Amino acid sequence: MILASLSTAALFALFGAAALVVWWAGRQLPALAAALAARFGLGQVFAGMLLLGGITSLPELATASSAAAFGAPVLALNNALGSAAFNILLLALADIVLGRSALTAVIARSATLLQGVLGMLLLAAAAVVLIAGDAAVPFVGVGVGSSFLFGACLGAMWIAAQYETRPAWVVAGQSAPVADEAQADEAEPPAPLPRFALLGALILAAGIVLSQSADAIADRTGLGEGLVGLVLLAAATSLPELSVIVAAVRAGRCELAVGDIFGANLFNVAMIFVIDLAAPGPPVLGAGGAFEALAALLAMLLTGIFVLGLIERRDRTVLRMGYDSLAAILVYGAGLVLLTGLAR
Repeated sequence: MILASLSTAALFALFGAAALVVWWAGRQLPALAAALAARFGLGQVFAGMLLLGGITSLPELATASSAAAFGAPVLALNNALGSAAFNILLLALADIVLGRSALTAVIARSATLLQGVLGMLLLAAAAVVLIAGDAAVPFVGVGVGSSFLFGACLGAMWIAAQYETRPAWVVAGQSAPVADEAQADEAEPPAPLPRFALLGALILAAGIVLSQSADAIADRTGLGEGLVGLVLLAAATSLPELSVIVAAVRAGRCELAVGDIFGANLFNVAMIFVIDLAAPGPPVLGAGGAFEALAALLAMLLTGIFVLGLIERRDRTVLRMGYDSLAAILVYGAGLVLLTGLAR
C-alpha cells in the first residue's frame, strides 16, 4: 500500500482531510436527491434507498473489492457486514440531531418498514450461509450463496420500488388514503443530475482515501483483522452515510435519511457477490465463520429495533433520542464486546 510509507501524523492528517471532503459533499446530496426524485417520479423512501444508498455505498464497494483482489477477502467481508451494523447505529446519531422528537415517530410511510424487513431477511440469509458454508458455482468460481444474495438484493430493490407506487395497507372496499407528500412536494429546484454525479464521484474518491488511510492507521496500531474490518474501516466508510442523514434530518427529509441507511445495507449485502468475484480462491462466505455470522446477526438485530420503533411510533425521548435509538446503542456496544471475544 502506497500510504504505508507515510508517517502516522501524515496518515491522520490525510484521514481528516478526506473526512472533511466526504462530509461537505454528503451534506449537498439530500436536496439534490429530493429534486431528482421529484423529476423522475420516485418516492422519497425509494429515492433514499436507490440514490443516496447507492452513492454512499461506493466507498465500501471500492474498499471491499480492492481488499478482496489483493488477498484479504475476510477483511473485505468484515467491512461490508460491519458497515451494515454501523450504518444502523448512525440512525441513533441522526435521532440526536432531530432532538425534538423520536426519529421513528416522524416517519409516515410504510415503505420504510418494508425496506427494513427486506434488509433483515437478507442479513439473516447471509448469516445462514456463513454458518452452513458455501460452495462454488461450477466453472465460475463465485459462491452459490453470494450469487443467491446478489439476486435477492436485486429482487428486494424491485419489490421496494413497486411497493411505493401503489396504495398499501388499505382495507378491501375502502378508498386509498392520500399519501403524505408535503415533504417531497415543496418547490424543489430543477434536478441538477451532473452536480449529483460529480458529488458522487467526489465521495467515491475521498471515501477510498478515507478507508485506505484508516487501514494504514490500523496496521500501525496492530489491531486484529476482524476488528479492523468491523469497526475502524466500517466507521470510515460509513462517514458518507452520516453526513447525508444528518443533512437530510436537518432539512426535514427523514424518509430520505432512513431510506439511505436501509438502502445502503441492501447494497452492502449485494457487495458480498462483488467481493466473491474479486477474491481469488474459494467462495468468500465459505472463508467466514462465527465472527462474520455474528456481525450479520448484529446488523439484523439493530435493524429490527428500528423496525419495531417504526411500528410503535412512540414519541418519547431520553438524552435527545428515542428509546429505540438508545436500545440500538446499547445492543451495538454489547455486540462489540461479543465480537471482540471472537476476533481472530
